[in-house]
Amino acid sequence: MAKEAFTVFEVGPRDGLQNEPVAVPLEDKIAFLNGLLAAGVRNIELGAFVRPDRVPQMADTDEIYRRIESGEIRLGKARAWSLVPNRKGLERALQAGARNIALFTAATDSFARQNIGMSVKASLAEFSGIVADIRSSGKSIHVRGYVSTAFGCPFEGKVNPRKPLKVIEGMLEAGVNEISIGDTIGVATPNQVDLVIKPALRMVGKRSAQKLAGHFHDTRGTALANSLRAIELGVRTLDSSAGGLGGCPFAPGASGNLATEDLVYLLEGMGFRTGIHLHKLCETSAALLSKVFARTNRPIASRYLQSYLASASRTHSCASC
Repeated sequence: MAKEAFTVFEVGPRDGLQNEPVAVPLEDKIAFLNGLLAAGVRNIELGAFVRPDRVPQMADTDEIYRRIESGEIRLGKARAWSLVPNRKGLERALQAGARNIALFTAATDSFARQNIGMSVKASLAEFSGIVADIRSSGKSIHVRGYVSTAFGCPFEGKVNPRKPLKVIEGMLEAGVNEISIGDTIGVATPNQVDLVIKPALRMVGKRSAQKLAGHFHDTRGTALANSLRAIELGVRTLDSSAGGLGGCPFAPGASGNLATEDLVYLLEGMGFRTGIHLHKLCETSAALLSKVFARTNRPIASRYLQSYLASASRTHSCASC
C-alpha cells in the first residue's frame, strides 16, 4: 500500500529568520533556500512584503524573487510563499512575481492591532478585498490565511475557541484557499487542539481537510504533542521551521517554531510520505545555524538535529582515532 502524503510547510526563511536580532545576509539566505529545496521541501515561505523599517530581516524579499527569476534560487516544482499584510504588500508581491501569498490576522484584537495595525474585523474585511482584487485580476494566485493566537494571546491570555473559529469562518467566506491555525506563543495542549481543530474540520468538511494546517510553537515543549493530536484528527499540513528557528517577540526566550527535522522524523516514522530527505535537511539547517548562532550561546532547538550533529561528531572522532 502506498504511503499517504503529508505536506510539511517550511516557514523558517520567513517566520524563523524575521525574529533574529540581526538580518541574515542575502547570500546566506539563498544558500539556505537552495539547501531546503534540494532536501525536498515543496512549500516554502521565503519572505514577507512588509515595511523594512519594522521588519528589516525581510527587506530583501523582492530581491529573493529576482534571484528565483534568474535561476539562482532553484525553485523547481516547489511553491514559494510570502507574507502579505495589506493591499500595499500585495502590490509589491505581485510586482515581484509572487504566485502564492499568505495573509495574517489573529483571534484577538490586541494582537492583530499590535502586528497589522487593525482589528480582527477590519483585517477580515481587508482579506475579502484582497482576495476579490486577486480574483478580478485574472491571475492564478493561491491564498493562505494565518489565524494567530488561536489558543493564547500575550495581551488577553487564554483564548475562547469561539474566537479563532469565527475568524476561520470569515476567512472561508473571503475565499482563501487554506487556513493555518497558529499557537503563536506556544501555550496550547492537545485537549485545546481538539477544541479548535475538531469544529474547524467540520466547518471545511472532510473532503476539504487539506484546507487546514496547524502552526505550533514550542515555547512550553508541547509543539510535537499538539502536532500529533492534529494529525490524529485528520490535519495533513503542518508548518515548521528548519532547526527550530523562530520565536515570538512577546515570549522572550521561546524556542521558536516546531522544528522541521523533528516533524519529518515523526511523520516518516508514522508511515507518512513527506518527500523530505532528513540528512540533507540537517546539513542545510546546521550550515545556517552555525552562522546565525555564531556570536551567541543559543542552543539548537531541534532535538533531531542535536542528535544528528552529536552522532556525526562521534563518527568523526572515531574516524580520526
